[in-house]
Amino acid sequence: MSPRESWVSTQLAHAFMRHAQPTLHTAVLAIMATVALLYRHVDPWDLSVWAVAASSMTLLRYAILHAYRARLAEADGVALREFMSLHSWAWPLSAVVWGALMFVVYHRAPVEEQLICMLMLSGLAATAVSSSPPCLRTFSDYCNGLGASVLAAFVWRMDFGGGVPAALDTGAEMAVVLVFLAVAHVTGRRMYRARHISLERQFDRQELIKALEERKRAVADAEAVRTRFIASAAHELRRPVHALGLYADWLTLEPEFATQIARKIADSTRKIDDLFDSLFSLAGLDPASLTVHTQPVDLAALIHTVAEEHLPLAREKGLRLRTRAASGQALSDPVLLARLVGSLLSNALRNTHGGGVLLAARPRRGQWRIELWDTGAGIAHERQQTFPQGIPQQGTAEGFGLELAAIYRLSQLLGHPVGMADRQGKGSVFWVELARYEKG
Repeated sequence: MSPRESWVSTQLAHAFMRHAQPTLHTAVLAIMATVALLYRHVDPWDLSVWAVAASSMTLLRYAILHAYRARLAEADGVALREFMSLHSWAWPLSAVVWGALMFVVYHRAPVEEQLICMLMLSGLAATAVSSSPPCLRTFSDYCNGLGASVLAAFVWRMDFGGGVPAALDTGAEMAVVLVFLAVAHVTGRRMYRARHISLERQFDRQELIKALEERKRAVADAEAVRTRFIASAAHELRRPVHALGLYADWLTLEPEFATQIARKIADSTRKIDDLFDSLFSLAGLDPASLTVHTQPVDLAALIHTVAEEHLPLAREKGLRLRTRAASGQALSDPVLLARLVGSLLSNALRNTHGGGVLLAARPRRGQWRIELWDTGAGIAHERQQTFPQGIPQQGTAEGFGLELAAIYRLSQLLGHPVGMADRQGKGSVFWVELARYEKG
């Protein structure tokens, strides 16, 4: 059953049970009025049997209503459908009992009382038409039970001794009942379909509103990320650009320090280049323009290649760059995975000023895990909270915010979870988890 059909059936069931109590109150009054009207004109024993049967069915339906209100008034889905299916027999049986009233009055009570009872039973059928039955089968069974009971009473009480005219009268009355039942069936089915279509449209409207609200939240979240990204990028670009201005002023005032100042200018320029590289990297990581080619990847070879590419930066900073990788293959895109690991390694080297960096790959819990250990200053607690979900609320040092965005975007594209942990003053560790490739 589709979500829409499940929701519609749930709403129909709830509406049916909400209308049950007024119907039952009316049934109690109808039983009392029927007994008061007929007790002088029909067999008291027959009337008593019918009254007890009708009262018992009414009490049973009260008990079902109480159970519904106690346990399922706010329920939906399978539990409610099972409850309605379990007790669906009560409504057709109640209709049979009410239709059995004709056994008591037909050809035994005055014509006026018979007419009143027929009108009352017609009202029951009309109530069934308008009472929002939970399914067409329940409605059909109710009408069929009521009609079968009334027609059986007609046949049972038919006056065969009255000749053809009496038989024709009874036959005409039976025809009227059949026509009435046919009209009730057609009308009930049309009303059920109309309610069903109305609820389906209501469900569609709710789903559309929900989708629009989700879209609105997504746009708001994207705008918030964009704002934080711009703030982070501006903050990170401001410092090296500001430093360049200071070095230019220093060079103007003290040209004899040109050699020392030139190195600092070159360092600031390199930082700006790194920031722009991160920005261009992010611009190229558009999911709509990238296709992930998943295939077996030799992790040891990938680790060695990425480390070789970053070895000059490690030597420039006087850092030891080591690798350790177990032999094996993982499922990934080799090009994008290399970019992801390279971004992590680049970030680690830039933020480590003494000691070294270890790039490793090892099996863990049925998966592969690429780990990057550094001996840097570690990561502040507030930065850990933002990794890897998005850009930090404020600027971060050494381009960490832009690298964070690139790492997160790549991890989403590849479907590889990334994480990090601070080693309490000894540095930090970042990791990437990948599915293991099994041959055959």
